[in-house]
Amino acid sequence: MLSIVVFLPLAVAVILLALPRVGDAVVRWVWILASTAELALVVAVWVRYRSTGAGTGYGFEVNRRWIPSVSSGYHVGVDGLSLPLLALTAVLFLACAVYSLRQTERVRSFAALFLFLETVCLGVFVSLDLILFFVFFDLSIVGMYFVIAGWGHRDAARAALQFFLYTFLGSLALLLGFIGLYLAAEPNTFDMVQLAAQNPLAGKGTVATLVLLAVVVGLAIKTPTVPFHTWLPPAHTEAPAAGSAILAGVLLKLGTYGFVRIAMPMLPDTWRRWAPVIIIVGVVSVLYGALVALAQQNVKRMIAYTSVNHMGYIVLAVGAAGLVSTSDRQAHDLAVTGAVTQMVSHGLITGALFLLAGVLYDRGGTYDLGAYGGLAASTPRFAGLTAVAAFASLGLPGFSGFIAEFQIFTGSLPGAPVATALAFVGILITAALFLRAYQRLFLGPPATAGPGPGVTDLTAAETLSIAPLMVLAVVLGLFPRFLLDLVEPAARTLGLLVSR
Repeated sequence: MLSIVVFLPLAVAVILLALPRVGDAVVRWVWILASTAELALVVAVWVRYRSTGAGTGYGFEVNRRWIPSVSSGYHVGVDGLSLPLLALTAVLFLACAVYSLRQTERVRSFAALFLFLETVCLGVFVSLDLILFFVFFDLSIVGMYFVIAGWGHRDAARAALQFFLYTFLGSLALLLGFIGLYLAAEPNTFDMVQLAAQNPLAGKGTVATLVLLAVVVGLAIKTPTVPFHTWLPPAHTEAPAAGSAILAGVLLKLGTYGFVRIAMPMLPDTWRRWAPVIIIVGVVSVLYGALVALAQQNVKRMIAYTSVNHMGYIVLAVGAAGLVSTSDRQAHDLAVTGAVTQMVSHGLITGALFLLAGVLYDRGGTYDLGAYGGLAASTPRFAGLTAVAAFASLGLPGFSGFIAEFQIFTGSLPGAPVATALAFVGILITAALFLRAYQRLFLGPPATAGPGPGVTDLTAAETLSIAPLMVLAVVLGLFPRFLLDLVEPAARTLGLLVSR
């Protein structure tokens, strides 16, 4: 079942590329149908996983020989940490497929690239072997490089190159960490389940610290956290809207997911020892991302820096979870549950924000806040959805962001009270920057020059791609139980591993 889920988009991409006479309209609808089928399959996996009562174990697990000389296998499965991100991936790729009904430039290649990206992202979340994880993780860089370079804006080639080199360097550091885990294991293996059970670097001191450093640096670049974030704003600014939505909504989660799937359970004692440093990195990312976002005049760069801010909350949570894993299991479980919920929430909300920014650029040809004003009168649907997305992003009650941040702060407070108090300031700054930007775009005086007066409202395709993301953010904010019931047992299992 999981193999079908992972490789169906790639199979459709190959078929599209193998049929050169297919028209653009057919390509768009095949892409949408494939993404819809993918979402239906993920929903079926979710329902069956819960109905079987798998709870703390892996569902739909497959383990086949792949590279026996290094004990690496095709080992896949899902649990409460990975299944929500599998669903997020399917939802966002479908939203981007619908949004791209407006795409006119090299549609077949564009659709094939996104279908390829969907396969590699899903592959990361189901991988239970480090080499398999690394292959999918690395291929995501390749796919996004071509999306930015091929369909980006003015300075796309430079931004794509910076993105590729920076994140590829991170993946090499990650590979070094994986090799360190392999060499320490007895017997040698890349199997993630066996490595988590073995804890191969327990008591290894400096060696364990170096392996953790390699893994954390590789994941931190992908997340990204301060000071590894500098590739993110140019990549977002120059990428097409759908590319930015996937980059922020899914690809950044490959890094944060790695913390809870690899770093915490496989290096538990070393993670606990260095948890204060992880917490500091998280708090600095929260405050720095919010403050720099507040200073931006470019809408897309502003949203990009809020991603640094929101990823900082996740890093704070996983650091605090390591700090209290042996003393306060309830706080640990709450922090980890909040981190996973924040991954899902940020993906939905920031994905929608980037698609909305794409609408603005499509109408006016610029992301400059000063070029627009008073848009609410002529674009009520655009103004309404942007308001919902902005309030959701700042963590207003009733949205998924509130549920996630409440859990993160409640779980982090016992172990890191000062750091958590400082992170609270990030919410205030985020509120200020979104309210300021919204007022300038929609509620200020109408623009008398530039593209402002020519902005038209959302089309049907744009509305259908963005509105469901906001509906899901509200559903998770009001009825989070169906998600939390899935994540909490897996968080407790992770706590048992980290507290050894």
